Amino acid sequence: PGTVREVTRVAARWLLTHKTAPAGGSDTELYFRMIVARLIPEAKSLRTALCRNYGISAVLLKKTSDPIQQLFVEKIQEYSKKSKAAGGKLVDVTPDMEKQLQHELDRVARQYGGGAGVDMTKFPTFKFEDPKIDPLA
Repeated sequence: PGTVREVTRVAARWLLTHKTAPAGGSDTELYFRMIVARLIPEAKSLRTALCRNYGISAVLLKKTSDPIQQLFVEKIQEYSKKSKAAGGKLVDVTPDMEKQLQHELDRVARQYGGGAGVDMTKFPTFKFEDPKIDPLA
């Protein structure tokens, strides 16, 4: 629905059923007005569809026109490769950085109740006991 062919058919059908021209215009003028009235909403809906699909089409093109964006994408891909090669650990880490990281992890463990032999990466276990209620005599 809403194609130019359908609009033309509707306008032609109307012209055939209404032989007399309306006051202030000819049949051609009325035909033109009907077509324009039908095409304006169609053009608005086409514009809306194009605006909604702009983001999708940009992803599908897989090419970035912005050199800064292209550089960003390349750095993300490079980091992903390095991260996989490191096995999920820090990328481009130095011994000093590892020492600082371990120091911070120890500090956080002490601050939140961890200590020697406590695994801070494990989710804590909770034990809920039902309170003992004295039976009514």
